[in-house]
Amino acid sequence: MEMQAALLTPFLLLLSFSPTISPQEWNTQDYMKREHSLVKPYQGMGTSIPYWDFLGNTMVTNNYIRLTGDVQSVRGAVWNKIPCFVQNWEMQIQFKVHGRGKDLFGDGFAFWYVKDPMMEGDVFGSKDFFTGLGVIADTYSNHNGPHNHGHPYISAMVNNGTLHYDHDRDGTHTQLSGCVAKFRNLDYDTFLSIRYKHDTLTVSIDIDNKRAFKECFTVGGVILPTGYFFGVSAATGDLSDAHDLISMKLYDISTPDDDILQDRANVMPSASYFEPPRDHVEDPKPSELSTWKKILLLIFGVIVICGCVFIGGLFYVKQKEQQRKRFY
Repeated sequence: MEMQAALLTPFLLLLSFSPTISPQEWNTQDYMKREHSLVKPYQGMGTSIPYWDFLGNTMVTNNYIRLTGDVQSVRGAVWNKIPCFVQNWEMQIQFKVHGRGKDLFGDGFAFWYVKDPMMEGDVFGSKDFFTGLGVIADTYSNHNGPHNHGHPYISAMVNNGTLHYDHDRDGTHTQLSGCVAKFRNLDYDTFLSIRYKHDTLTVSIDIDNKRAFKECFTVGGVILPTGYFFGVSAATGDLSDAHDLISMKLYDISTPDDDILQDRANVMPSASYFEPPRDHVEDPKPSELSTWKKILLLIFGVIVICGCVFIGGLFYVKQKEQQRKRFY
């Protein structure tokens, strides 16, 4: 027995010191699905890229895919041609958002896992009333009311095709969750991770040049079907930024310990913790009373100024009269 223990001791020590992968470290151990990934070199035959389509103003270079340049009112997108039948997955996106604007810039980009790909529209370059999942990186604040937050801001939305993304409220009426992420104009690589496992959606970011993901938010009870399509889109409006996509890597994170996977082909996207959309409420307009107050204040100011001028005139005249009396 002592000999067996002596033989087992080095093996046990080796196990005790073997490295473990923390949830925040990069995913390098799972199987990357090549047909759902977009990595350099991009070009296949001619200007096409295997498994991928393009929309709008998208431009492919040797080092990045530019969805929009730093110009106004343009859209661009890339879409995977192959539907994804992996039930537990993680998408890691390397991106860069940059531009000349220091205080004003926009609009942002979005990651999609949706039923209908290649549909151009008003939600960061893609269609509204989509069916599936959208993870939105919004760089411009349209709303300064009670539901405002800092920008850039990353949020998620699950849609069954009936919900409208409200740009005027930055999507806060239909979002699952979100976090502020200052990813613009950084001199180093920036990454976004969207992880979907066991009906839990976790969105993480790596924008601190530490090569480790930091959790943005986690939401449970998210039901997504299989057979939908991955994509990334971006848009500019009156304000602009360059939105560059460097890579997309899709990992199958299912394990042998997972329960037998259910058939998810025909389920409807849903989320247990989704807040029902609130009515769109316009920003409050100045009341008539406040307008009248401004007018009254203006009139009062004019009266005060005229009064000061009148009193000053009387004082001046009185001084002149006193000077004449002294002279005579």
